[in-house]
Parts: sequence; C-alpha cells; structure tokens
Amino acid sequence: MTEPITVVLADDQALLRSAFKVLVESEPDMRVVGEAADGAQAVELARAHVPDVVLMDIRMPGTDGLAATREICSDPALAAVRVLMLTTFEVDEYVVQSLRAGASGFLGKGAEPGELLAAIRVTAAGEALLSPAATKGLIAKFLAQGDPADRPAGAAAVRLDTLTGREREVLVQVAGGLSNDEIGERLTVSPLTVKTHVNRAMAKLGARDRAQLVVIAYESGLVRPRTD
Repeated sequence: MTEPITVVLADDQALLRSAFKVLVESEPDMRVVGEAADGAQAVELARAHVPDVVLMDIRMPGTDGLAATREICSDPALAAVRVLMLTTFEVDEYVVQSLRAGASGFLGKGAEPGELLAAIRVTAAGEALLSPAATKGLIAKFLAQGDPADRPAGAAAVRLDTLTGREREVLVQVAGGLSNDEIGERLTVSPLTVKTHVNRAMAKLGARDRAQLVVIAYESGLVRPRTD
C-alpha cells in the first residue's frame, strides 16, 4: 500500500486547526503528524517528522509563517518537505515573499474542503502552483509591484543560460499556469515529455517545484507581467 501523505498543521487558531485536522484525517491517504500554534513550533515539528506537507498560516504571533517557511525551505535536511501557505486573502502582501522563501503555493482560507485536500495532494506531488481560485496573472502582479532591488534578475537571467530552447519554451508555459497536459497540447508533445523538460529545468535552476519555476521566469525577465 502507498504510504499516506503526512501533514503538519500550523495555525494560531486552535479551532481552525481542529477543523483542518478532521478534514485531513477523513481522507484515507492523509495523516496529520503534528499541530503548531506558531512558526517556531512548525519548524520544530517539520524537523521532528519531516512531513510531506506543512499547511502554514502566513500570519501568526512570534515567528510568522513567512519566517518559518524560509527556515524550513533553506534546511537541506528538509528538502522533501513542501509548504502550502494559507492566506485570509489571496492578494496577501506576503504571498510572493512566501514563494520566494520556498513555499510551493498558496491557498485562501475560504477555499472549499475539496480544494484544500486537492491542494495538499498536488503540493505533496511537488507540482503545486497557485490555488484553484487564484488568477494566473496574480503572481505576476505581485512581482511587478515588488521592490526591484529585492529581485536578483541578473542572477536569474544567467541561470536561464543553462536551459535548452525547448526547456525555455516549457518554462514560459509553466509560468502561464498551464498543466503538463495543456503544455503538451500547445507544443505538440506528450505530457511525459513536458514533465521531463520541467524536471530538467528545475534541476538546472535549483527550483524545488513549479512554483519556484514561475518566480524565476518572472524575476529573470523571461516572462513579463501583464499590464491589463
């Protein structure tokens, strides 16, 4: 049998954590291995259990979700851990900072239960991007509004030099929010071939998952934010 997806829940609201726990553990393929009331506890639990996914609230007292995500994602021993950020509003000012810190994606707290469960599964598979309710141009909007001084565009552009022409094409499509199937149809190749190009791009660019590829695509200038 396949091992269940292990999840750590990090939210300062005990009632909300309890609701998430009931929902997650109602699924036969998921198991909650820890609950944290702040970011520091989330980091401790991540190191103790090395879960597949940490469901992380952005705003918490003490060590917030952003700092905790940065600490988890910078720890080589936790390279397999994926962080799914929870936000009250999907236009949260910390969303892109979270993605830059290494988070695999984000989901609004108002999401339907099925969306949350699907997001956990997608995140655990390393293919998280944005929540189902988010627009494909949302991350571009944030990157456009961010401080240019915080964006290592030059370094990102240099890293793109390691990609083949096809890998760049695929990266552009990934940044547009397309799935492997959709990219395959657009480029007239199989989804498996697309997955191979995506995996090679992640390896060459040092990206943890597709979310990080999107950030790199915009920060390097390969893809430009829409202005409409």
